[in-house]
Amino acid sequence: MDVGNEHLAALASGPDAASAWVRDNVLPYPGVHIKYIAAGNEVPDARSDTGSIIPAMQNLRDALSAAGRPDIKVSTAVKMSVLASSSPPSDGAFKDAYMADVCRLLASTGAPLLANVYPYFAYRDNPSDIPLSYATFQPGTTTVGDNNGLTYTNLFDAMVDALYTAMEKAGSPAVPIVISESGWPSDGGVGASIGNAQAYNQNLINHVGNGTPKKPGPLETYIFAVFNENLKEGDETEKHFGLFNGPDKSPAYPINLIN
Repeated sequence: MDVGNEHLAALASGPDAASAWVRDNVLPYPGVHIKYIAAGNEVPDARSDTGSIIPAMQNLRDALSAAGRPDIKVSTAVKMSVLASSSPPSDGAFKDAYMADVCRLLASTGAPLLANVYPYFAYRDNPSDIPLSYATFQPGTTTVGDNNGLTYTNLFDAMVDALYTAMEKAGSPAVPIVISESGWPSDGGVGASIGNAQAYNQNLINHVGNGTPKKPGPLETYIFAVFNENLKEGDETEKHFGLFNGPDKSPAYPINLIN
């Protein structure tokens, strides 16, 4: 569940706004299993809103506890641009100091870092250097060695392990990562096709139970998105990340969601 970036400053301003948000958006739905609340989703690094992330997280956590819902973990969702370096994964490091503070808060509350990890965008921006098979978990000859002796056969693992490394360097090695978004578009741009989307998402489902070379074990992961969104703004690909078509809810392509 996301509070919306436009509400961050208000939620950071004091406990009353956070209590009201919990009252209006959480408590009316006791039958809904809410696992995480994201205080901001991909908050742009250049905006002053990044300074609101930590106080908003703290106020929301306190409001949830006061409302009898301490089971809901409060975090924030980040994209790969929070890293100054990500390749090789052992060079992973946060770009801005506020991320170290975020990780320390998560470590103190037991909440995970929510990460939106999209090999598609890395491939789209650099298709001459990133093989499609490496980006979509498909068998190929591409392997990437790291300075720490680990070997990577897909881009997703390399990206996630760069985040793990950054958290270690920030002094929070025990904070887990939850992949809050990952997916591949089926139309609208470079490498966006039904075949590639099906391959990526099916292979992602089959893969994440194993974790990454740096952190073996199940990796909690959420596919973006359930439906194609024909009215969504932005690049054309943004309309085509769905597993199902919007108007009639028919499958965009075959996928086995149970592994």
